[in-house]
Amino acid sequence: QEMNAPSFRVEKNEDGSMHLHYYSDRRGLCHIVPGIIGAAALDFFNIEISMKIVNQTEEEERTGKKEHIVFLVTQNPLFPCKERNEFSSSSRCLADSEKQIENQLNKEDLEKAKNANGDRGNSVCPVKRSHWKTLRGIITLGKGKLLRGFDPVYPKSLWIDTKTFCNGLPFHMVFDKELKVKQAGVSIQKIVPGLQTMGICLDQYFRIVHPEVPFTISSIQKFINSQFVFQTRREMMPESWKERPMLELRGQMMWMEPLQCMLYLCSPLLRSLHELEERQMHIADIAPHDVTRDLILLNQQRLAEMELSSQLERKKEELRILSKHLEEEKKKTEALLYAMLPQHVANQLKEGKRVEAGEFKECTILFSDVVTFTNICAQCEPIQIVLMLNSMYLRFDRLTTVHDVYKVETIGDAYMVVGGVPVPVPTHAERVANFALGMIMAAKGVQNPVSGNPIQIRVGIHTGPVLAGVVGEKMPRYCLFGDTVNIASRMESHGVPSKIHLSSSAYQCLKYKNFEITERGEIEVKGKGKMHTYFLIRNKSATENEIMGRP
Repeated sequence: QEMNAPSFRVEKNEDGSMHLHYYSDRRGLCHIVPGIIGAAALDFFNIEISMKIVNQTEEEERTGKKEHIVFLVTQNPLFPCKERNEFSSSSRCLADSEKQIENQLNKEDLEKAKNANGDRGNSVCPVKRSHWKTLRGIITLGKGKLLRGFDPVYPKSLWIDTKTFCNGLPFHMVFDKELKVKQAGVSIQKIVPGLQTMGICLDQYFRIVHPEVPFTISSIQKFINSQFVFQTRREMMPESWKERPMLELRGQMMWMEPLQCMLYLCSPLLRSLHELEERQMHIADIAPHDVTRDLILLNQQRLAEMELSSQLERKKEELRILSKHLEEEKKKTEALLYAMLPQHVANQLKEGKRVEAGEFKECTILFSDVVTFTNICAQCEPIQIVLMLNSMYLRFDRLTTVHDVYKVETIGDAYMVVGGVPVPVPTHAERVANFALGMIMAAKGVQNPVSGNPIQIRVGIHTGPVLAGVVGEKMPRYCLFGDTVNIASRMESHGVPSKIHLSSSAYQCLKYKNFEITERGEIEVKGKGKMHTYFLIRNKSATENEIMGRP
């Protein structure tokens, strides 16, 4: 069950005390009220009070039975008895002293005013004024009195006509003890046309939302210091309001004793233009002096700023996602570009720079091809050739990463690799030699589509100087030029299946590097004459797993 908070109502008495009315759904909690109120008085106002229960009843309210306790609250003396006797013998003596002081102040004001009128125009020498004289000087004669003795002045008759009053306060209602409407503002009449029939009962058209009390004049008088929220009844509204949200009014009640009527000064409880539009109302329906206008417009501005902020956040999130996707695509593009060109060369081309050809004093080049590749192509379907080459090149490509050599290009079954280019390294020959040993091992895992046996490859290696540079613009390639390329190609073409053929310069780079090498002898090389060549057998200091890059 929902727990409702208690409510309080205060009535001032002529002797300075007050009656505190306490209403609660829960019984037996009234005894904690004096402690709470007493602590608040002491903490906030530094005064001591005493409270006692003078009446205790149970009342039937709209939300059920409520306990109604009336406390008499009186203020305790501010000073102890000994100090108080020094100033006056009784509280009446204190009051008489205050009156005497006030009369004396008023006399001084009159004398000062007379002197000022008699000596107008003459210069007066400045004198030191006391605190009380300064205070009295703030309130000039004829323009008001001291705050303690303020007494408002009312006109003998009301200087405003009925029409102006109803237009100036468009959301007000006056009703008597029987809740019969005596008067209503023009805007509330337009919304609730039934109010134009004077004498109808107010509770037929409205219900009280807050506070939760019965719609009777006595209940309203009990909570007259509270803000009242009225809501229109749907069944009594015009047909056009059947689909709209009901209008709520918020304001204060003022009891007019001479007329025995209650004045309800209110304004529509609206927070935004959307709520205004839902009820098909206009800003002009609200009085210009009513802060509800400013509230609606300020809230609309706040909602617009929130919507703009929300849109910016959504756009920011969309940009973040797009940026993430762009970064992923950029990485894919860069990976594809780095697969075609060396990284530093590709970066220069991206920046729009021209890549100059570079000369490398010493590097090691490798060529390989598949033995009887022409016969295999003649006896197989093209897709079988593609699958065979793809299987072989995937293995070779992985080995280029293992041994950090650069794959220059593949043409048909030919595979070209270089060490020491484009980044010069002193171990270029060892890297290419280990890569070549890995190629021989990897080729054993590729099947010949004709015979079903592992394919055989020839490998040729030569060491020497080259010139390297980017060729072309539409499909730029990083190419090597020089006689070293030709000799490496001849080593491959004059090689033996499943053997690694070395030139003499490659042998010189590897003979002291823990490789097992056998001499082939002199052979006739096309276009080069006789050349002394060698075969690379194995790496004495590396295992097969190390060469293949296996863990």
